[in-house]
Amino acid sequence: MKKTSLFLLLMALSLVAVRCGDSDQDKELTDEELYEFQGFSMKPYDVPIMIMLPDETANIGASTQPEIIHVEDDFKWELMVGPNFHMIIDDWGSDREMVSFEKKRLSGLNFYKINYLVDEPDFIMYERELKVDGKKGAPSSVGVEHKTYHVYGQKVIDDITYVFRSRDDGFEKIIIDLMAKSIKSVKPLKGNS
Repeated sequence: MKKTSLFLLLMALSLVAVRCGDSDQDKELTDEELYEFQGFSMKPYDVPIMIMLPDETANIGASTQPEIIHVEDDFKWELMVGPNFHMIIDDWGSDREMVSFEKKRLSGLNFYKINYLVDEPDFIMYERELKVDGKKGAPSSVGVEHKTYHVYGQKVIDDITYVFRSRDDGFEKIIIDLMAKSIKSVKPLKGNS
């Protein structure tokens, strides 16, 4: 009886352990999820990755040719696809806890309410809402609701931590959803691709 109970307990624990490893974080994006995207190599800009970026069919005013702004020997790249998609890529070297540092920074912003839409160890997507506090007795029309959406993720490529993030001002949710897919699509380039 004890052997049977022990066997069943071990089986249940192994199923739980296998299931825990099957998270959305490790899930590959499907071709269907990326049908409005095209591959873009950052190798000419000294970042050895392939990233999927929205194309003209994404209906966000995207141009066909992504634009990269990068100062030689700097650790920051600005990646723009049309007027509405502006992602920033930062090289943080060997720092591996950039998402947790960002979450700590966000928790210190007392004038914003942060609502995490996705909260993973290497990726966050959140809504940032300005807290509107008026004087007592002020009409309810005082203060303007202001919500923006943001994304922040890290990928380790060739032992270098790259942070992929939206601009500080944020974007509308539809743009952030596209950026999230772009970040999740990042893959290291093999050889001389």
